Amino acid sequence: MLPLRLSRHVLQRLFERGITTADLRAALAAGQVIEDYPTDYPLPSCLWLGYSGTRPLHVVYADAPTGERIIITAYQPDPKRWSTDFTQRITL
Repeated sequence: MLPLRLSRHVLQRLFERGITTADLRAALAAGQVIEDYPTDYPLPSCLWLGYSGTRPLHVVYADAPTGERIIITAYQPDPKRWSTDFTQRITL
């Protein structure tokens, strides 16, 4: 796994959402990209679905040319807004 870069802002959001760095690493260890954002600036990013135990987590990240994975945000997907497997958005 690439080294992770976590800003103070991301760490604060993880804390507020009850997501530990161990949860984040577990979710990134296995999973899949469910959305690509190739035009994001300053780097293309993607939305990843992974699990920490049985808890689904969405992680938005970008891979930097320096070899780091920059974590943009992470959250537990809302079942009202996502398909039952958390891979597709539900249009409300």
